[in-house]
Amino acid sequence: MNCRSEVLEVTVEARQVEEAMLALLHTILLHRSTGKFHYKKEGTYSIGTVGTLDIDCDFIDFTFVRVSSEELDRVIRKAVSEFKDALSNSGSDGMGQISLEFYQKKKSRWPFSDECIPWEVWSIKVNVVNLANEQERQICREKVGEKLGEKVINVVEVINRHEYLPKMPTQSEVDNVFDTSLKDVQPYLYKITFQITDSLGTSVSTTMRRLIKDTLAL
Repeated sequence: MNCRSEVLEVTVEARQVEEAMLALLHTILLHRSTGKFHYKKEGTYSIGTVGTLDIDCDFIDFTFVRVSSEELDRVIRKAVSEFKDALSNSGSDGMGQISLEFYQKKKSRWPFSDECIPWEVWSIKVNVVNLANEQERQICREKVGEKLGEKVINVVEVINRHEYLPKMPTQSEVDNVFDTSLKDVQPYLYKITFQITDSLGTSVSTTMRRLIKDTLAL
């Protein structure tokens, strides 16, 4: 099985990191979650509904939709908060990457642990810029909102392709495909990781500043 890999890239100021990452990660998980499975007998089941919420960002002109599960939101927020803090500790300008990997388990014989086989990985590259004044921040607020809208459309287009998904499991195998630990939603098994690099590339910083200055000149 080949693992699909998708890369998204965003440029934000430090106060926008958390909202931008939540918007993208929640968008992906919205499309990679189902309602809870209710098994009647082996091979026969019904699927519960998935509630959604509209979330308005404070520092970006953007509204995104997420699964209404507060449990799932807490897990995502914790990972994003750790990523944001690591970026912040790297300096005022920084670059990092947060990845959302979906996988399925393959049972191994005792005494070996189960094998985790990734089937889709989303990597979000984040460039953090330092802006000079409130006017630049307002323009960045609008531009980042526009870019996030483009990224969300891109995510939906990718997910709507007819590509590999783990087959619906029987009751005895459901934990090999889905995270069943949440009471109100059932995402595919996933893990979130991140890494931080030393400094922001000058080309990225220059591009954002040029975008802001061009807007100021209009």
